[in-house]
Amino acid sequence: MPAMDTIVALSTPAGESAVAMIRLSGPACPEIATAILSQKGEFKPRHAYFVNYKSLTGKSIDDCVLTFFESGKSFTGDAMLEIVPHGNPLIVQLILEDLIARGCRPSEPGEFTQTAFLNGQMDLTQAEAVADIIHARSEQSLQLANKQLHGSIGRKMSALTEELLQIMAHLEAYIDFPEEDLPSEDQAGPAQSLRILIQSLKELIETQRYAALLHEGVKTLIVGEPNVGKSSLINALTGTDRAIVSATPGTTRDYLAAFIMVGPWRIEVLDTAGLHEAGDDLERVGIQHTMEQAETADFFLLVVDATRPTPELPKVLLERMHPENTLVLHNKMDLESVSPAKDFMPSLPHCEISAKQGDGIEAMRQTWLKVLETKTAPLRTLDGIIVNTRHATALGVAVCALESASEKFRTGDLSELIAADLRDAVDAIGDVVGRVDNERMLDSLFKQFCIGK
Repeated sequence: MPAMDTIVALSTPAGESAVAMIRLSGPACPEIATAILSQKGEFKPRHAYFVNYKSLTGKSIDDCVLTFFESGKSFTGDAMLEIVPHGNPLIVQLILEDLIARGCRPSEPGEFTQTAFLNGQMDLTQAEAVADIIHARSEQSLQLANKQLHGSIGRKMSALTEELLQIMAHLEAYIDFPEEDLPSEDQAGPAQSLRILIQSLKELIETQRYAALLHEGVKTLIVGEPNVGKSSLINALTGTDRAIVSATPGTTRDYLAAFIMVGPWRIEVLDTAGLHEAGDDLERVGIQHTMEQAETADFFLLVVDATRPTPELPKVLLERMHPENTLVLHNKMDLESVSPAKDFMPSLPHCEISAKQGDGIEAMRQTWLKVLETKTAPLRTLDGIIVNTRHATALGVAVCALESASEKFRTGDLSELIAADLRDAVDAIGDVVGRVDNERMLDSLFKQFCIGK
């Protein structure tokens, strides 16, 4: 925002509520606070005051709570004002119109957080974490976003940069002071340090594959032959009649989606068309959709009918299933003629359930949770740090630069050329936390935020 602008926005969701919050940031905040609090006399920053908000024309609008924050001691780093009226949309609109009449302008999406970043109140990873906290849909994603907001990624980038700067300092000493009586250049040490650093960066980049699991949910496909109880299972998991249950095979022609929680994990569960030799074009399209969904699935619930022989599944589907992403569910255990095949896909965890009666569902959930924890065990070795696509792209550039430097070490290339690669890597790591001069990138990132943040 321009340096002299004071921005204003509703920070709570639009609509009726008990209270709402209107936020202002910019140089006009002290003057506006003084005008609104005139009947209170002298006021202190960071103290909440109960006031009757009056417009420029002297019209009483509402009783509000007002809090002023000094420049340098606020979320944005500029002077800020928070006004909390009743949550009537009409009241909110009247106050916003009055504040605009006092010289404020409506903020752009993400402008408060962007101002905080530009004023050095947070790095770019912390700014991104603000949006992640707002959109978190599971306990795991909320914990991750809170760690990032408190600087987990920034601290990791600082540690990696420090390691790299030590290597550069060792190398550049010989470039800057070749005439000094320095010990003979030992390239083995820096080369080994570079290899360790490259591996650390690659491990961080690899965590990107967990980002979707935490932020969007674990995409789980319920698969199996027709009439094995897939639709009954999704109904049992969601506690609603989401899917049509019928004894007629092929009732589900496409997939149905729902969201559930398994422990701290948000699960997107999809009931798919039964896998069999399709009898008509519509069924073939449904089965094709199932196979397409399987290509991007994170987890599979393979449902088999405990009263029937084990199924023959498509090879492409079997290749995607392994012990860390699949549960085999022997359904219809409430019937008399059951004979669950324990030797069917023995390497995978098995559960016995009755989706129709709800028997075994809770035990299945516990097994499911254990498998999910095993699947994401590598996260615990990286202090819960997960990078997003932007971070991974920047770190990938750093890896390329370091691998180039490592190759130059190996071939005995000029130290000046190695140092240039190392500086490129430092710049790329700096891009993660936002030491960048790219206005277009910043505008694009912050426009994804909601207005008022």
